[in-house]
Amino acid sequence: MATFFLMIAIAFVAGSIPTGYWVAKAVKGIDIREHGSKSTGATNVLRCVGKGPALFVFLFDIFKGYAPVAAAVYFDGGKQDWALFGITHVCAPLCALSALIGHSKSIFLGFQGGKSAATGLGTVIALSNSVGALLFATWLLVLGATKIVSVASIFAVWMLPVYFYVLKCPMPMVAYGVMALIYVTLRHKANIKRLMEGTEPKIGQKTKEKTAQENSPDENKGEQPAMENKMTTGET
Repeated sequence: MATFFLMIAIAFVAGSIPTGYWVAKAVKGIDIREHGSKSTGATNVLRCVGKGPALFVFLFDIFKGYAPVAAAVYFDGGKQDWALFGITHVCAPLCALSALIGHSKSIFLGFQGGKSAATGLGTVIALSNSVGALLFATWLLVLGATKIVSVASIFAVWMLPVYFYVLKCPMPMVAYGVMALIYVTLRHKANIKRLMEGTEPKIGQKTKEKTAQENSPDENKGEQPAMENKMTTGET
């Protein structure tokens, strides 16, 4: 059982890797938590840093959810000595939940982080390739229809326990689907508020912060007429 709990702890640390924060620091020298939606996830990196860095963050966040859960699936295998209260196949879903929480409550960022959507997708792919494919397809379809990442993420996670159940996955996986549904939805409460207000940005839409920066007058432009005036009047 020591290995059982060690794997859950490793999953939390893996989920805690602040990919978006580190990438934004390396590429632009900014603290991503102070820009855009303040999230460290790929969507905010896309808005504030760029497409290439955002794609890297998205893929790595999937991987950091996938790797520890895939290892748990391999080592668990339904072993009776890893059962809790007589229930087998529990370690991998618990590792998945641990990685999910780790992403949004990173130990490297004072228990701050992202919305856990990409990391959650990684955990699901590790638990069941079929469910992972369905989940990603759902996310892509809704994103294509709405162009709003939060809507796609929320809709997809609400389908997660349904997919686990319909494909006859072990009940601990169905339970994980329900917990992920609740957790990811709560992590998106600010997005839900913006959706209700009609202010949630779409893919490719500039943030208010970036728009304000672009619309602000250049300081040098304001100084140029004054300098020219001095030149023409003989002032020095």
